[in-house]
Amino acid sequence: MIDADWPASLDEDELAELDTYLREHAGEDRLLLDGVHGLLTVLAIGPRPAKPEEWLSEVLHDTFIDPEQGERVLTLLARLNDSVIAEIETGSYEPILGELDGDAGSPAFSARGWCDGFSRGIDLRASDWESRLGHDPDLMQILGPIVALSIDDGVFDSDAGFAPLGDEEYDECLARIPEAVGALAAYWQEHPPQPVERGPENVAPPRWRGGRSVH
Repeated sequence: MIDADWPASLDEDELAELDTYLREHAGEDRLLLDGVHGLLTVLAIGPRPAKPEEWLSEVLHDTFIDPEQGERVLTLLARLNDSVIAEIETGSYEPILGELDGDAGSPAFSARGWCDGFSRGIDLRASDWESRLGHDPDLMQILGPIVALSIDDGVFDSDAGFAPLGDEEYDECLARIPEAVGALAAYWQEHPPQPVERGPENVAPPRWRGGRSVH
């Protein structure tokens, strides 16, 4: 259970502040706020904890000219990371998604950035994920909605002939992200990583970024 000592989530102004910094320092293949949220999410629920020095290099690429700004950005990132963990613990997790202009001016949501960050987090623990995905189809089933969104948004390609998602299917997969995140957290708690000896009979696991394919 979460008590009063747990950090509160960033408020809208703080999220906007962090989003602005990331956009001002954006470049090719750099994560924005939704991608950072996906990255922190998979590291929070994954097989082994990650230290800040492991994931900060995926988020920050420029030297801080202003020390005060640097301290502020690092504080916001640390609080965002803590809030992700707290939301998962309490079953109140919701992903931060990209927003697009939809029909008639209504906003539409995209999981592309979130899924990109999620895939990068898997890469940081590639050996654990790949060995388990190569042996346990249940894990791939839990990942189902995230995989479908990742393929549909072009985060990685599929050589298995996945059909594009319709609008309703896409929205349904978006709605299932919190459920999938909770199930993945439970999975790794119940099945912590163990050394796996590969044999010639084992099926090659999905590749999340190197080659970007899913079998």
